[in-house]
Amino acid sequence: MRIILFTGKGGVGKSTVASGTAALAASRGLRTLVLSTDGAHSLAETFGAPVGSEPSCVAPNLSVQQVDAQLRFEQSWAEIQGYLLSVLDVAGVDALAAEELTVIPGAEEVLALLELRLHALSNDWDLIVVDCAPTAETLRLLALPEALGWYMQRVFPMQQRVVKALRPMLNKATGVPMPGGSVFTAIERLHAELDEVRGLLSGPDASVRIVLTPESVVLAEARRSYTTLSLYGYRVDGVVANRIFPTENADDWRASWVMAQDEVLQQVEQSFAGLPLWRCEYGSGEPVGVEALAGLATALYGADDPVATPRVKSPFEVVTVKSGVEMRLRLPFVTRDQVDLARSGDELVVTVGQYRRLLTLPAALAKLRVAGARVDETGVLRVRFEEVPSKVREKAT
Repeated sequence: MRIILFTGKGGVGKSTVASGTAALAASRGLRTLVLSTDGAHSLAETFGAPVGSEPSCVAPNLSVQQVDAQLRFEQSWAEIQGYLLSVLDVAGVDALAAEELTVIPGAEEVLALLELRLHALSNDWDLIVVDCAPTAETLRLLALPEALGWYMQRVFPMQQRVVKALRPMLNKATGVPMPGGSVFTAIERLHAELDEVRGLLSGPDASVRIVLTPESVVLAEARRSYTTLSLYGYRVDGVVANRIFPTENADDWRASWVMAQDEVLQQVEQSFAGLPLWRCEYGSGEPVGVEALAGLATALYGADDPVATPRVKSPFEVVTVKSGVEMRLRLPFVTRDQVDLARSGDELVVTVGQYRRLLTLPAALAKLRVAGARVDETGVLRVRFEEVPSKVREKAT
């Protein structure tokens, strides 16, 4: 099963391009689902048909669903939220304020991805197209499963043991209810499901497609997105340049726009060299409905297969070199001074700007020491590992 996520700055036409790709795939016989996690709820207008919280068929082989993030939040978070509300009630917090405090910002969008997991497990689809929220929300959404995984592996087991041992005493001394086994079970279940989602989205049959318009500000955000998506191990398989002014019969006003867009498009080609760049011109009208969307995608992709398995490799790989073993992480547009690297036990902490990834090292690397690191001229972080010298091992023992 193929999964394609579409993301981009708000207002670049991401939903239209995602819907067009899905409509074209469905017309070629693929059982296709368009799943929107974007709170803007624009799929109904795009397809010109009612879209609800369950998949609705809008054409042969094509179904559309606007995820009910609030419903998914209530289903996955209810047990945990109930405990938090009981604690705030003891503390005397107003009920309405407590309700707000127990909702994590962005959690609804993140939990909406659990809907993707259910559809992937159902085997009902050949292709799932995900119309993501704008870039910033998407990056937060894709980073959370791994961050939660670190907490579950390092902190959660100890927290369970402490609470179990101290619950009777703390309940009596403070009056604050301690979490019961069902709360811990709910957290573990949520972690396991989100971990499955990450496995799906970072796997070889999934990729992210960046949609942009030929504007300098939009290009700058697209470049940052490419870097961050690579940091977290997601494949970017192509870029869609949308809303390009046609060059034919351009009057003076449009001619100036064409020139400005041409300059940015040259920068787009340079920035994303090696990736497919698909161009979509402004049409004579807004593409609404399955037929119009499929026509847009046909013109956009030309002879290319819009759902081909991504040719790009995972941004993360481990290779054997003469001097030992090298871990490589592709970070487009990044220079050495923008990367901070640290090791903590069997984890490598990689920080790029405001984003940080905790990489749990494979067992083969965890027993080695870091012998050097650099960012090469292509933007690949190379961390070299080597055996710990025998004398050092003897001293450690």
